[in-house]
Amino acid sequence: MANLTLAIDDDVLKRARLKAVRESTSVNAVVREQLARYAGEDGAEAARRRLLDRARRSTAASGPGGRTWTRDELYES
Repeated sequence: MANLTLAIDDDVLKRARLKAVRESTSVNAVVREQLARYAGEDGAEAARRRLLDRARRSTAASGPGGRTWTRDELYES
């Protein structure tokens, strides 16, 4: 992956950082995703990247203690 240096207004960058924190992401990830869209990234690759970004930001879980059942318990009838 290549590094890129950008000149961005300080106020814009500050607001972008605050919004990124609220969305559990980074300015870098947002810029990377937008640039990929602009460049016409392959649809499947773009979908994969969005899925992975959402998974990283997700707060979903199996509860405070995690899973508490076994496979056998799930299939008991």
